[in-house]
Amino acid sequence: MRTHRRLLTVTGIAAAALATAGLNTSAFAATTLSSGHVDVLDAEWDGADLHLHVHDEETGTEYEPADVTLSVPAAAKVANPGYGFLGSGSQVWLLPDTEAEADAAGVLFPGISTEHLTTGVLANDNVTYRLVSAIRDGAATEDFSIYAGNGSRWFDSNTATTSFKSRTFAVATHNHANWAFEEAGTYQLTFRVQGTVGGVTESATETFTVVVSS
Repeated sequence: MRTHRRLLTVTGIAAAALATAGLNTSAFAATTLSSGHVDVLDAEWDGADLHLHVHDEETGTEYEPADVTLSVPAAAKVANPGYGFLGSGSQVWLLPDTEAEADAAGVLFPGISTEHLTTGVLANDNVTYRLVSAIRDGAATEDFSIYAGNGSRWFDSNTATTSFKSRTFAVATHNHANWAFEEAGTYQLTFRVQGTVGGVTESATETFTVVVSS
């Protein structure tokens, strides 16, 4: 698995300072990504195991999810488009499904990728991504969803439904949808990618940190 890291950002520097002071640095990641084309969920098969990493398309850099904080600034707030699953608030924080919109707002253009998976390896040439859990500020949250531009849900953290927790994607594809957050806070989003190789179920599970600013 290809793993590279950038120089420390402000977040990383803060972590280093806390480490010097002997404080707990577990809440800090070395790199913060806040804009540009980033495949948040990027699966890879290394010949023996599935892996999930974060792929920065702007620089071609791959990160372990634990090493990255995804930043969603106040500039991401837009009028609630009115889909029922987005709650009753007048605004939501949105990472849009088109690069032009993301660039105009100065926010992340998040992707879900299987382009590093080649055909003929996984059964049916597909994998399934599952939203395992969504935590906001230490508690389970219903305030996260991913949906297509027409309001069709791909993932939804609402615990009132068992639907919209998983979605299957063909290998060697690149996918984009809207990532919506209904409240500010620190989100811990746990995803699993799963597929079958040679009759054996393979999977990888990672937690992604997203900080949504008010």
